[in-house]
Amino acid sequence: MTANFFDQFMTPVYLGIPLIALALLLPWLMFPTPSSRWLNNRLLTLQTWFMGQFTSQLFTPINTGGHKWALLLTSLMTFLISLNMLGLLPYTFTPTTQLSMNMGFAVPVWLATVLLGLRNQPTAALGHLLPEGTPIPLIPILIIIETISLFIRPLALGVRLTANLTAGHLLMQLIATAAFVLLPLMPAVAISTTIILFLLTILEVAVAMIQAYVFVLLISLYLQENV
Repeated sequence: MTANFFDQFMTPVYLGIPLIALALLLPWLMFPTPSSRWLNNRLLTLQTWFMGQFTSQLFTPINTGGHKWALLLTSLMTFLISLNMLGLLPYTFTPTTQLSMNMGFAVPVWLATVLLGLRNQPTAALGHLLPEGTPIPLIPILIIIETISLFIRPLALGVRLTANLTAGHLLMQLIATAAFVLLPLMPAVAISTTIILFLLTILEVAVAMIQAYVFVLLISLYLQENV
């Protein structure tokens, strides 16, 4: 039974086609295409307002040189929210529960921020490896620690997103299974468990959006250090 719970995190294949590829393409078809008209429909207006508010909040503390990343980070957050929300629908698959795919998002963007800092301000970028005023005997140890913490950042980004979504989906399946099993034995307890499941589903919707925001927010903080 325990193995069946984790089957939901395996990449499904149908007719030899990995469905993760379709799941990655689907969100782009759900968003309305901006038009050149003066007045748009409510969905497009809401989408434009959300993008503007998010971009303004994210890039206000960042220097002008980092504003070129606005399109990339805004698109990435919208894409991650869509993938996370997609997994909450019945008979669907959540691509962001795969650590390999999350690392594919995290590593290139993190590496780009590091290379940007080394190219534009190499002294400041290397200065992050050694805090100012460090005693001389501690310099080698602190450089090693800061270097490890620098290279652990993309791993933390990918593991955080994977662990939160995997834990939430697994908990939902456990509670749903418990409610189904308890229904003929203890209906009152089954109904209470169903209410808990409903509240947990609402929480998972919030987690799906918050984790995408945290992912992009941390990348913007790394970018802020290097521009």
